[in-house]
Amino acid sequence: MSIILDPTGELQPARRERLPRLPDLAGKTVALLDISKPRGDLFLDRLEKHLGDGGIAVRRYRKPTFTRIAPADLKFQIASECDAVIEALAD
Repeated sequence: MSIILDPTGELQPARRERLPRLPDLAGKTVALLDISKPRGDLFLDRLEKHLGDGGIAVRRYRKPTFTRIAPADLKFQIASECDAVIEALAD
């Protein structure tokens, strides 16, 4: 049995259903979201090349800081321009 700790301190965390996964990425646009942690951009650079070599359209985005959630306008922009999102976590 695993225990997952929620660092937000919420007494009652929001429950969300998972969105259905895309069957494949052909013809889709993938957002690469850099959360502003050190070296996250290095991971995303390699991932962008790998996806691009496979003919997948990629758009890059960056959070202002890793210490806060992404601003609503950034999340809206990503949702309106892309079909899938990959976040980079690094240190």
